[in-house]
Amino acid sequence: MVLAFAGCLVGPDFAPPAQPAPEVWRGPLGPALSTDAPDDASLAHWWDALGDPVLGELERRALEGSRDLAIAEARLREARARRRGVRAGLFPNSSASASAGRTHAERGVPETRESYDVAFDASWEVDLFGGLRRGVEAASADLAASEADLRALQVAIAAEVAQAYADLRALQRRIALAQENIRVQSETLELTRWRSEAGLTTQLDVEQARANLEQTRAALPQLRSALSASSARLALLAGEPPGALDALFEPPAPVPTPPARIAVGVPAAALARRPDVARAERQLAAETARIGVAKAQAFPRLTLTGSLGLDALAASNLLSAASYSSSVLGNLTQIVLDFGRVRATIEAQEAVRDAALAELEATLLEALEETENALVGFEQEQQRRLALTAAAEAAGLAAQLSRDQYAAGLIDFESVLVAERALFTSQDQLAASEGQVASNLARLYKALGGGWQSEATP
Repeated sequence: MVLAFAGCLVGPDFAPPAQPAPEVWRGPLGPALSTDAPDDASLAHWWDALGDPVLGELERRALEGSRDLAIAEARLREARARRRGVRAGLFPNSSASASAGRTHAERGVPETRESYDVAFDASWEVDLFGGLRRGVEAASADLAASEADLRALQVAIAAEVAQAYADLRALQRRIALAQENIRVQSETLELTRWRSEAGLTTQLDVEQARANLEQTRAALPQLRSALSASSARLALLAGEPPGALDALFEPPAPVPTPPARIAVGVPAAALARRPDVARAERQLAAETARIGVAKAQAFPRLTLTGSLGLDALAASNLLSAASYSSSVLGNLTQIVLDFGRVRATIEAQEAVRDAALAELEATLLEALEETENALVGFEQEQQRRLALTAAAEAAGLAAQLSRDQYAAGLIDFESVLVAERALFTSQDQLAASEGQVASNLARLYKALGGGWQSEATP
């Protein structure tokens, strides 16, 4: 009978729900993107394609030293231990004991008695209807969800490191451009002073040149403050105090340049790769299995117990046949009246399962939205950078021509002011856009699920 019922599993079996995903991306991909399937190995360390050794070192430090990852890894170990504990419930429990005693009584005639006892006891709850096995199934799914949580955090940290690093390099470039514009505008101020002293212009030109210079100089404190914040953020991501990584950022270097072409695959493949989607699916599997755990409470429970023992009044007789004893007991219990407690537990767990299904569906939609937005954002910022590059080149030529013509007395100073302000604005926007392109690349790889490698769950 035990063997016949041991194969029963009450409750629904988990089947991954259909994940409807578009076969193609919403809009046509630009020249920098392709629907080729990305290589898993290169996707796991996508930052290597940028060819920046400092970024690679930062990623390594962050993935090794992040306190958030340490917390997630501890929770993963906890989930593994809990699964082992649940699995242990499928097997018999056993214990051994030994005791020896001596009593002495003074009742007229002194009497001393000895007793010796050795026992081995075992008990086993037969999993007739699969409640214990469903518990193991739920614990295994919980473990897989914890592992997916860890991988999702790795993806997020890898992207955040790259974004903070891109911001830092862009800020360094913007500071250098501001300093160069301050140098040029200082020369322009001297030129207006010379022309004013020579009677070729008025003091108005001098004050306008001074105002233009100070306005550019006023941008430096804000840029330096943002640079310090980016450096501190990178240190925190690596599990280091602020300033610990500053030596890595000297001397200033260009913003990492994205590869010429990026394989993004198709939507369905991107969803299957994302750890947040895997986590939501495993959570649904766990809650589905717990319905079986709840339903098993309504069925009979069979517990087998047995014991072997040796009992003697003298140590020399402990191993004799007369001291041997044994017992076997089978206990079958069935809930008769619980006023709907088990039914309520089942219904509550079914509601939890339905909520997990809705969460999975929401996660899928959010993943598609994030990936589509990342694709569009990366492409459009690339186009913006190209336009700003042309604008900065033209502004540089215009500024040089305006200064030359002003020095020759061919134009008024207003044209110089407009040209110099346009130059600084264009150069600053271009540097910021270069940083944004690299940042959007990190956001794209995060949306594609890049930054982690699949590992077997022991």
